[in-house]
Amino acid sequence: MPRSAVFILLFALGLHAQSISREAEEEMLRDALSVAGGGAAEFISVVEEHLRKYPDSPRRADLERGILRAAMDIQDDARIVKYGLKHLEAHPDSADARLLENLGRALLKEPGAGNFSKALAFSTRAEQLLREQEKKDPGPRDRGRVRAELDAALGRVILYQARALGQLGKVDEAITAARRSFAANPSAEASREAAHWLEKAGKLDEAISALADAFVLNEAGIADVTRAQDRLRMAELYRKVHGASKGLGDEILAAYDRAQITAASRLNRLRAIDPNAGLTNPMEFTLSSLSGQPLQLSTLRGKVVVMDFWATWCAPCRAQRPLFDEVKRKFAGRDDVVFLAVNTDEDRSVVPGFVEAQKWDLPVYFEDGLGRLLRISSIPTTVVFSRKGEVLARLNGFVPDRFVETLTDRIHAALAQ
Repeated sequence: MPRSAVFILLFALGLHAQSISREAEEEMLRDALSVAGGGAAEFISVVEEHLRKYPDSPRRADLERGILRAAMDIQDDARIVKYGLKHLEAHPDSADARLLENLGRALLKEPGAGNFSKALAFSTRAEQLLREQEKKDPGPRDRGRVRAELDAALGRVILYQARALGQLGKVDEAITAARRSFAANPSAEASREAAHWLEKAGKLDEAISALADAFVLNEAGIADVTRAQDRLRMAELYRKVHGASKGLGDEILAAYDRAQITAASRLNRLRAIDPNAGLTNPMEFTLSSLSGQPLQLSTLRGKVVVMDFWATWCAPCRAQRPLFDEVKRKFAGRDDVVFLAVNTDEDRSVVPGFVEAQKWDLPVYFEDGLGRLLRISSIPTTVVFSRKGEVLARLNGFVPDRFVETLTDRIHAALAQ
C-alpha cells in the first residue's frame, strides 16, 4: 500500500482523540506504521497486531476496513472472506462491485455448497452493480477505458457465476454462464471454464473447440504450463472423439480465425464510443475540439507538432500562453510546424467561456486520453513531436525568462532532423 494511503488512513482515524488511552493507542499505531514497509502485507500485519493488543479499539471498524482494502489489493483470499463477510454483515447495503467480486472469487476456493452458493450470490450481485455502471457516461475522455474495464470486470464476475453453478451441479447453467463471460470479455479463462463444463456434460466436440479458443488466446500472465495443459487435454479429447490427432491443426486454425474476428469486433465496438481506444501511438489519436471539428493527428505526419497541455484553472498556463504565442509567431508562414492548444479540464463546459474571456484565437482541442498516454502529470506541459511523430522534447512547467528561447531551440532541432 502506498505510504500516502497510510497517511490518509491515519488522518481518518482522528489522531486528536479526547481520551488519554485513545491517544496512547493511536500513537502506538502511528509509530508502528511509520517503521513498517509501504506494502499492503506489512500494513495488514501491523494493524492486526494492533487489534490484538487493543481488541476494544473504538476505531476497530475503520481499521478492519483498511485491512479489507489491503487484502483485496494483494488478493489475500482468507482475509477477504474474514473481513469482507464481517463488513457486509454490519453494512449490508454498502457492498460495491469490487468487494462482491473479490468475495465471489475467494469463496470459490473454500469447499462446501454453502460457500459456492454465497459465491454465486455475490458474483451475481456484482454483475447487477456493473450493469448499473454501464448506464453512466464517464465522459468522452474515459469512455473507451471505462468500457474496457467494465467488460473485463463483467467477464470475471460472470466467470465466477459459472464456476459456482458448476460446483453446485448445475452444469448446463454453468456452460451458459461461461459463454456469457466470454461474450462480455473474450478470454482464455472463460473458454477454459466453458470447456471444463462442456466436457462434464459429455459435449466433447464443443469442449475441444473451447480449449482451442483458450489455447489460441493465451493471455498475458497465463503461465506456459497452463497453455501446455490446454494443448494436451485438447489432443486427448480430440483422439477420444476422432480416434487420431489428424485434423486437430485445422481446429486450432479455426480457433485462430475466430479470435481474430472477435478481437476486431471488440475493437470496433470500443472505437465506436472512443476513436482512441487501444491506441499506443500518440500520432494516431483523434482529438475533439471546441469548434466541433475533430483533428486526426495522423494528418500532421511530416510536420513538427507542438502541443501545449493546459487547463482553465491553471494560473501558470495563463502566464505561459503569451510566451507560447510568441514562439508561434516566430514560425508564422511555415506549414511544417503546427501549434496545438490541448485542454485537460475534467469539466469541458467551462472552456468556451474561458477562451472567450481570455480572447485566445488558437484553436482549442481536448486531450481525449492523450494526456494519459503521454503521462502528462503536471501542467502546463509542452510536448514537441518530430516529423516522424516521435516525442522529441517535453517541457514540464516553464521558466518565464527562458521559455521562448528553449521552445524555439527545440522546434529548430526537430526541423533539422
